[in-house]
Amino acid sequence: MRKLTKTGLAVTGVLLALAGCGGGNQEAEDGGAASSTIERDQALHDALPQGIRERGTIRLVTDPTYAPMESYGPDGRTIIGFEPDLAAALGTVLGVKVEMIGGEDFGIFLDEAVKGTYDGVLSSMTDTAEREKKADFINYFAAGTSIVVQRGNPSGVTDLKDLCGKVVAVEKGTVQVDLLERSQQGCGNKPITVKTYKTNADALLQLRTGRSVAVLNDFPPAVYLTTDQRTRGFYQLASTVQYEPGLYGIAVPKGHGPLRDTLRDALDRLIRSGAYAELLERWGLSSGALTAASINAAGGGFTTG
Repeated sequence: MRKLTKTGLAVTGVLLALAGCGGGNQEAEDGGAASSTIERDQALHDALPQGIRERGTIRLVTDPTYAPMESYGPDGRTIIGFEPDLAAALGTVLGVKVEMIGGEDFGIFLDEAVKGTYDGVLSSMTDTAEREKKADFINYFAAGTSIVVQRGNPSGVTDLKDLCGKVVAVEKGTVQVDLLERSQQGCGNKPITVKTYKTNADALLQLRTGRSVAVLNDFPPAVYLTTDQRTRGFYQLASTVQYEPGLYGIAVPKGHGPLRDTLRDALDRLIRSGAYAELLERWGLSSGALTAASINAAGGGFTTG
């Protein structure tokens, strides 16, 4: 979340694609793997760790306040979005349920997985060399960071440098916190006041109520906020730039190679079958598609394709 290091990436054309799901796409909100091309692979099922085969579930923690990647559905309980749909599709291939468990503090998700509370993290978590010290990342999506401001942009923010001397809200433990810290170098005696919060929803509340001038989000949730009929009246993008584009990954704690490899192979099967592209299209996220499954790409890992 939540680095491939380029300073910025123009995304004007991509806005149109993501805006397509901004009105509350009913097919997308119904969720589910929903593809005839997804079938169980018995060999991959047999390669899962024995404990997971016996339990019948893989438990992945997520922050369900990050639409369209994941959010609570109309019933207030079911987690919907691209990542829950991807989890369901992976579960179909592996012959087990991939359970998405809602968490309340993104900043501790990785440590909780390392402790064994969860089998891993599936929560728009950017693969970084620092995080790879604790976990292996099965890469599945590409995105950068965008600046979200109040509708009308009352503070006139168009770039990171415009945040100097201002208050910015951001979710704790994300790559956006690191990006803001690096941006401080150009602020001189007018530093950015960085306020961190347990969830993205908490950070957005600060912006909506005028307690901050901006929130830094990954690009897909940022565009969703600024185009969805329920939130577009409150938020807009400061510019059509993605900062420091990188790769999301399913984080699996170090020392769990069999689970890591079966998830990678299941993802690779979804990519090759076309089911992965179908899920991305459902949520208006085709611009972030990868062409092959990979592990630890931020640290120079390998691909299967």
